[in-house]
Amino acid sequence: MLRPNILLTGTPGVGKTTLGKELASRSGLKYINVGDLAKEGQLYDGYDEEYDCPILDEDRVVDELENQMKEGGVIIDYHGCDFFPERWFHIVFVLRTDNSVLYKRLETRGYNEKKLQDNIQCEIFQVLYEEAMASYSEEIVHQLASNKPEDLENNINQILKWIEQWIKDHSS
Repeated sequence: MLRPNILLTGTPGVGKTTLGKELASRSGLKYINVGDLAKEGQLYDGYDEEYDCPILDEDRVVDELENQMKEGGVIIDYHGCDFFPERWFHIVFVLRTDNSVLYKRLETRGYNEKKLQDNIQCEIFQVLYEEAMASYSEEIVHQLASNKPEDLENNINQILKWIEQWIKDHSS
């Protein structure tokens, strides 16, 4: 059975991981957090002192994921999206969160002030939405609100309906 590939993207702290794990558990699709994949495979290209984090080796990440993406049925979770091949995804969801909610979430994670401010700016200026719109066909890019628990449930239900319809449309 053919199954779709889904990209969940958005500023850190918008709820990609929570949504992705729950979606995988309810849909049977495979969930991959690119940050975890990079950590496990040491897919890094140095360290960013200013942001206090490793620098992702995007080419190695793409190589690592290629076969799984060809098979289909994968949910990818990452805060960037412009380096993934366009052919990989059937739909892209950009999660959006109100700045006050996002600030609290990032503060709880212990982000330093610069990282905190830069991520809030990123959300204010819709950087990841713009990146998704520039990287993928407009008709497959959708924004989802991710502020409160009800949003999570609504988003899961909406995406599950989409998956079900996609599978119907692509089975012969």
